[in-house]
Amino acid sequence: MNPRVRDLILAAGWLVADQATKLWANSQLASPLTIIPGLFQLSLSYNTGAMFGLLATWPDPWRSVLLTGIPLIAVVAVTALLWRVPLTDVYARVGLALILGGAVGNLIDRIFRGYVVDFLDVFCSYEPIAGFLLRVFGSYRWPTFNLADTGLTCGAVLLALELFRRQPANGAAKAE
Repeated sequence: MNPRVRDLILAAGWLVADQATKLWANSQLASPLTIIPGLFQLSLSYNTGAMFGLLATWPDPWRSVLLTGIPLIAVVAVTALLWRVPLTDVYARVGLALILGGAVGNLIDRIFRGYVVDFLDVFCSYEPIAGFLLRVFGSYRWPTFNLADTGLTCGAVLLALELFRRQPANGAAKAE
């Protein structure tokens, strides 16, 4: 199978998983479902803003145009990059595929729902750690997210790893 097609299949698979889990969350999460007590639960929320709720208070139509237009441009750019990245850059290809699947997943939500469905809720209720997190970060809870956001984040990490992987070891490039 052509590696480029395989990359697009990965992106499509991530998109399908994202949309399927959002449909499930919308239909099944009337109340939070504890997975790991004091640490992780599934809790339905709707995000009208960008990542972590940024821009949620901006008035329409600017918010909608911005939060739909920029991701649409990003999807086109990431698709072009994915098609052009060298086949040897495996981390970059997988990272771009995850970013593409995640970006399209959240874009579909914005276009058809007007908001993004989030349901993965990570927090720490263990008092010594929660108190520290509250003092340092102002919260002991990570903003609720979804599989699309996970793909975007993991994809970005893989792109960074690809960049570090390319760096010459111990200043070998300086010796030339």
